[in-house]
Amino acid sequence: MQRQGPAGSAAIHFRAAGVILLVAHLLLVAWLTLRPIDVLWVTAANLEPLAGIKADLAMGPVVAAHRIGEGLLLLAPLGVLLPMAGGRLSVSPLASLARTVAAGALLSLGIELLQTGVPGQVVDVDSLLLNTAGVALAHLLLVPAGRARLRRRRQRAAAGSTRRRHGAILREEAPQGPTPTIPRVGIAP
Repeated sequence: MQRQGPAGSAAIHFRAAGVILLVAHLLLVAWLTLRPIDVLWVTAANLEPLAGIKADLAMGPVVAAHRIGEGLLLLAPLGVLLPMAGGRLSVSPLASLARTVAAGALLSLGIELLQTGVPGQVVDVDSLLLNTAGVALAHLLLVPAGRARLRRRRQRAAAGSTRRRHGAILREEAPQGPTPTIPRVGIAP
C-alpha cells in the first residue's frame, strides 16, 4: 500500500482507527465473557455440536432468536475490524475471508478455554460455532463492498492528483513571450 501523499495518510488513519476499535471491542468481549457470575448452580459444559441450538429452538422462537442472535453478534464486528486493522485494499476476497474467519474461530476458542477457569461461566461448543459464523457473515456482508468503495475513492483521488500535476506542468511550460535580449550585446542571457 502506498503511504505517501494525502491518500497514504488517510490509509494510515483508517488502519489506526481499525486497531483502536478492534482493541476496544476485544476489551468489551473480554468483560462480557470472562467476568465471574454469581449463580446458585451451573449447567454442564456443552461439548456436543448443535445440541445447545436445538435446546434453544425447543424453548420457542423468541428465546431461540435471542440466544442465537447473541452468539452470532458477539464477535461479528471482528469480521470488519480485522481487515480494517490489516489495512489491505487489494487482496483476494477468499484469502481475506479465510484469514478473518480463522482468526475469529481461534479467538472464540480462546475465550471458551479461558471460561473453564471463570466461576459461573460454562464452555459451549455452540458458542464457538455461532461466533465463527457471525464473523464470517459480517465479513461477507460488509468487507468486499467496503473495499471496492475505498478502491474507487483511491482511484478518483489518484486521477485528480494526476490532473493537478499535469495542469501544473502545463502551466509552468506555457510560453511566456519572446526571450528578452540585452540591447547592446544582442544576445539572450
